[in-house]
Amino acid sequence: MGDIDVKTVIKKLENAEAPAVKKVAVAFSGGLDSSLSIELLRRVYKAKEIVPISVDVGQGDQELDECRQKAKVLKIEPIYLDAKTEFTEDWLARAIRANSDYNGYPVSTSMTRQLIARTVGLKAAALGCDAILEGSTGKGNDQYRMHNVFAMFAPGLKVLAPVRDFDLTRGEETALCREWGVPVTEQITGGDDKTMWCRSIASGAVGLNQAIPDDVWMWLVPPEKAPDAAETIEIEFREGLPAALDGREMPLAGIIPQLNVIAGRNGIGFIDMFEDGIMSLKSREIYEAPAAKVVLMLHADLEAQCLTKEEIHFKKTVDQRWAYMTYHGEWFHPLHEALDAFVAETQKVVSGSFKVKLYKGTATIVERTLGVGSLFAPDIRDIKAKGFDQRWCANAAKVRGIPFEILAKRAKKLGR
Repeated sequence: MGDIDVKTVIKKLENAEAPAVKKVAVAFSGGLDSSLSIELLRRVYKAKEIVPISVDVGQGDQELDECRQKAKVLKIEPIYLDAKTEFTEDWLARAIRANSDYNGYPVSTSMTRQLIARTVGLKAAALGCDAILEGSTGKGNDQYRMHNVFAMFAPGLKVLAPVRDFDLTRGEETALCREWGVPVTEQITGGDDKTMWCRSIASGAVGLNQAIPDDVWMWLVPPEKAPDAAETIEIEFREGLPAALDGREMPLAGIIPQLNVIAGRNGIGFIDMFEDGIMSLKSREIYEAPAAKVVLMLHADLEAQCLTKEEIHFKKTVDQRWAYMTYHGEWFHPLHEALDAFVAETQKVVSGSFKVKLYKGTATIVERTLGVGSLFAPDIRDIKAKGFDQRWCANAAKVRGIPFEILAKRAKKLGR
């Protein structure tokens, strides 16, 4: 960052047009963007009152402690709101049932940004704020997710996104933080964003062939460093959700964190992908999601047992649309609510248990215990069984072949 002249950056801010604001709510996470925003409100926007709001969506004690420490340095007293139970029992539960996958990404930040925006927006409106500030860049997705939700739950309030609106680069932000004494704790440029479901690393800042050092992982042990002996676990699902791990009944908030540790130490959960953002711009994104990898694999397998062929085919379309809308900041759209209703209806029969072998980056099902909703019927389908008289199918096959006979006649007429 040595080539950035902080005085030039400050001059740019002085020449920028900042909207007049009085009482501003801030979606404060303690990250670089939201921390710098506190000083920008003081120095550039000249806000008369700043109301930082920190929302716990399950990012963990370490991140929340860092948030509190940075708040002390910045001389602010955030309002802390707890949304982790809602995130886990409602939002995450819906994601699992919908096989949440956006081109390989198990949607997570896409959800938390909208949950945070609704929580902050409602609080800001209740406190009589005239503006809300959030730390999105102009190149990423969160600006759209947050704005959509603010527009619905805090209509009429000005939305400030200074990193975007002042066209600040990450280097310029860092230079300003150093100049103004704003604490910076990023381990890697771009930082990280963590929930119990998925952790994104340096979003939007990963180079094409940039190596990811082993010390950035929270749960993941690279497969080549994972144990040489396989580890077997048991997971039970009820109505589409994990309900027990290794015979112990637990809520999602207990199962997912434990599964992150267990699967992560066995090399599972690494995601390295090209992602098409909301603006249709591609970025290389790195995630670690050990629990999500295992849970989504098993849930899809269980649906294949319990749902009809027609339900499975149609639900794939619903799941794809669900993930697309969630990613694109449309959680509160009426269509999203309707998709949730369909998904929830299908899950009433999705129950069963698995034994899974975890080994150096792979998760292999070694045993299935069928639930009462299973449609797997080997006593009928197995070629060794006498479940029905095969001769019944002779006429059925003939009927199914009639359209192809007609096609053959047409081809003969056309000389093909």
